[in-house]
Amino acid sequence: MRNSKGFTLVELAIVLIIIGILLGAILKGQELVDNSKIKRAISDMNSIFVAYNGYIDRYQKKPGDDGPNAATLQARGGSWASVNAFGNVNGVLAATAANTFANGAAETTGFWEHVKAAGFIPGNITATGTAALPVNGFNGLVGVFNNNAATPLTGAAVGVNVCLSQVPGKAAAAIDSQIDDGVPNTGSVRATVSATGTNTAPGTAPTAAYSEVLEYTVCRGL
Repeated sequence: MRNSKGFTLVELAIVLIIIGILLGAILKGQELVDNSKIKRAISDMNSIFVAYNGYIDRYQKKPGDDGPNAATLQARGGSWASVNAFGNVNGVLAATAANTFANGAAETTGFWEHVKAAGFIPGNITATGTAALPVNGFNGLVGVFNNNAATPLTGAAVGVNVCLSQVPGKAAAAIDSQIDDGVPNTGSVRATVSATGTNTAPGTAPTAAYSEVLEYTVCRGL
C-alpha cells in the first residue's frame, strides 16, 4: 500500500501565499523605516533653519558670530553660563566647508553652543568637536558652513548652509525632491558625492544626478 506524505498543490499554494505575505510585510516595513529617516532628515534641516533665523531675530546677531567675548554671552544667565565660544560680531560666520563636520573652528563651535543655549535645539552645550553636532537619521552628522568665494559650493546659497553627511543616494534624491527639484546641481538643495560611511565635507562641484549606490553630503541654504 502506498503511503504518500508529500505536500498537495493546495498546501504548496498556501505556503507560497504565506511566504509572499511575509516578504511583502518585510519590504513594506523597510520602506516605512526608510521614509521615516527621510522625514527626520528634512526635519533636521528645518530645525536648523528655524534655529538660525530665530536666533538672528532674537539677538540681532548670527549664532557663532555672537560675542565679542564669553563674559558678554554668559551674562545672559541660565544656560548661557556654560557657553565658552564666541565670535567677533562682524556679521559673518567664520565656518569653512572643510570644517563642516569637524567643528574645530571657534565660530563653528560657537554656532552650536549658541543655538543650544538659546533653547532652539536640544543638546549638551559644553560638548566639543564632532560630539557637539547632531546625529542625523543615517548615522551621519548635521553641520553648517559659510558658502562664499573662498570655499564655494557651486550654485548653493551664498551664506550659511546646513548639511547632512552619509546620506544614501535614494534618500538624498527623495530629500531633494521633497524640499526642492530633485536635481543635485540645481535649486536650493545641492549634493556632492561622499566617501561611504564617512562624514565628508561638501565639495565644490555638485553631482549632476543621484546614484542609488553612492552616498552624498546634502546641503541647503539657511
